[in-house]
Amino acid sequence: MKNILFLCTGNSCRSIMAECLLRVHGGNKFLSYSAGSNPTGKIHPMTLKTLENEGVGAQSLHSKAIDEFKGKEIDIVITVCNNAANEYCPTFLGNAVKKHWDISDPSLCDGSEEEMLIKFKQTYDILKGRIIKLCSSNILDLRGNYDK
Repeated sequence: MKNILFLCTGNSCRSIMAECLLRVHGGNKFLSYSAGSNPTGKIHPMTLKTLENEGVGAQSLHSKAIDEFKGKEIDIVITVCNNAANEYCPTFLGNAVKKHWDISDPSLCDGSEEEMLIKFKQTYDILKGRIIKLCSSNILDLRGNYDK
């Protein structure tokens, strides 16, 4: 099994969704984790609502710092920050293969609950597509392109 760590700043939206999706689609190929460089300490309510609407469990998850993974064997680190918005992407010190998925932060959406749910669902769909592509790839090619 390969250990994959998803990183973002707050560990409340994108990285949490990615962790959950990999748990669903990764089978026995992967162990999935997430963390943030500046964790909010809680999962965004719209993240939980989106996962619930999609039938994806988020039990036992919490917003956590990168420090929790010091010394842990991580094979692949995927950052999920939005470079176009000049969002800070955390780094992971280690020998892991590093990938970047440029995904906008749905928590920055202003609007009604319905508009926010649409944005969170769009983010979920992007992540789901990339996770499925990652899971169906030749895992021996850890440097493959899973970000489109």
